[in-house]
Amino acid sequence: QVRLVESGGGLVQAGGSLRLSCAASGSIFRINVMGWYRQAPGKQRELVASITSGGNTNYAAFVQGRFTISGEVAKNPMYLQMNSLKPEDTAVYYCNADSRFMTYWGQGTQVTVSS
Repeated sequence: QVRLVESGGGLVQAGGSLRLSCAASGSIFRINVMGWYRQAPGKQRELVASITSGGNTNYAAFVQGRFTISGEVAKNPMYLQMNSLKPEDTAVYYCNADSRFMTYWGQGTQVTVSS
């Protein structure tokens, strides 16, 4: 089993920055991909960014050029650096980890961007 715990969320004004962290514990040696998702009230959870064990990254189009995912799969911690935040970025942000057999989720950290 894998446990994921997010931290770093909070309140920030539009244009500001936050850095989210994801700490993984447990049987993490089989994790192949880790990423960040977000879910705003009344909306589906959506991919923000992901990183593979080979270091390949993927970003949603709406965050291109503003967010950066960093760290190493199956290592601690993984980060999501968020710059130039917009009110529409307000959501609960979740850490995700995928192995061949299981998908794991953290409980989320709230990011609120005010105008």
